[in-house]
Amino acid sequence: MTDSTSLESLTEALLAAARRAGAEAADAMAVAATSLSIDTRAGALEQAERSEGTEIGLRVLVGKRQACVSGSDLRAETMYTMAERAVAMARLAPEDPHCGLASPEQLAQDWDVAALELADLGSEPEAAALQEAALACEAAAAAVEGVSQIEGTSAGFGRHAIHLAASNGFAGGYTRTGHMLSASAITGSGTTMDRDHCYEHRIFAADLPSPEEVGRKAGERAAARAGAKKPPSGRFAVLYDERAASSLIGHLLSAANGAAVARGSSWLAGKMGELVLPEALSLIEEPLRPRVSGSKPFDGEGLPTRTAPIVENGRLARWVLDLASARKLGLESTGNAARGTSAPPSPSVSNLTLTPGTASRDELLRDMGTGLLVTSLIGSTINPNTGDYSRGASGFWVENGEIAYPVHECTIAGNLLEMLPTLVAANDAEDHKSRRIPSLLVEGLTIAGA
Repeated sequence: MTDSTSLESLTEALLAAARRAGAEAADAMAVAATSLSIDTRAGALEQAERSEGTEIGLRVLVGKRQACVSGSDLRAETMYTMAERAVAMARLAPEDPHCGLASPEQLAQDWDVAALELADLGSEPEAAALQEAALACEAAAAAVEGVSQIEGTSAGFGRHAIHLAASNGFAGGYTRTGHMLSASAITGSGTTMDRDHCYEHRIFAADLPSPEEVGRKAGERAAARAGAKKPPSGRFAVLYDERAASSLIGHLLSAANGAAVARGSSWLAGKMGELVLPEALSLIEEPLRPRVSGSKPFDGEGLPTRTAPIVENGRLARWVLDLASARKLGLESTGNAARGTSAPPSPSVSNLTLTPGTASRDELLRDMGTGLLVTSLIGSTINPNTGDYSRGASGFWVENGEIAYPVHECTIAGNLLEMLPTLVAANDAEDHKSRRIPSLLVEGLTIAGA
């Protein structure tokens, strides 16, 4: 049961069961997913996995109380049992004055799913074709000089269809697909081993890079890490490579999340309208970009999505809000609700674009003089109230504007309120990604290395 008509009928049945069980309001979600993945190692198939399933979820409201249930048993009697249990749970739940569905005038109307190009229908590959792609990817990575072994390669496909319906009159759904290739390569041996990888994902199979390109890139990245060592300690400029830069912007988004703001645990509290990035930079949410994995025509509460700045000309322009967090703050939802089948909606962002700079990454390297180029981050210690920042990092040490040697096992630290307004953006953001964030240069972070 995977087509949209079947999913629509499931949500209708859930809503009918909720009404019969005594719910005053309800929304229902049905999700059908198919995935196929092939892993190879040492020139042979290591694992093949295929999964298919349909899951249903129901949220009921009784007064200002709510409860959620989910399951994968699609029989009518099971759905009614779910609805009865949800209503009983809701009657025992504490009151939440901010819960509730959208009013009819808030709901999305006349969206165009086809214009978003979310699904490459009819593109599901055969397992043999995925295995062939993964093996070609592995061979290309292994052929790179300096690569000692291949940790693994993967090729995969996924299709995800959803339908959302609510007692306020909303009903809608869409399907998205994804094609994936990845490789992880190792350089060195024993205690001198280091690794890197390449991961590529596209909605349309025709847009995916070739297996040879993915493998070669993984191999070259790994080989470049041969002989990595700890960098010196001190206060230096840090350039976040495009692969790592989105995590830095992610910390800003976490602080702009309405749920964090409402519970008083955001270092951006009280900063609305103030400079949080350089004046030359804006951070725009773009949920309607065609052919991009984060796009969607409506949010998890049936509200329309729209292009709008989160940061405009360096100044914080809005919070990221669903209905509940907006009500807590006395504001209107920004159409940023996300949800699964087993929990109420919560605020989340879709596609993002940060204003690109005019310089290339190499030009920023030249300008930084001496410092750290970060290509990978591990761990995260962020104080949600103060913005104090500390992360493990690896990458390359830069001297006189040129890469000197690879580094690992170091920590970079600072304060996000001080770091983000100093950002200098490169021009290397990749258009196919949901988050178009270029390489970012930050002045004066503390590096703990050798």
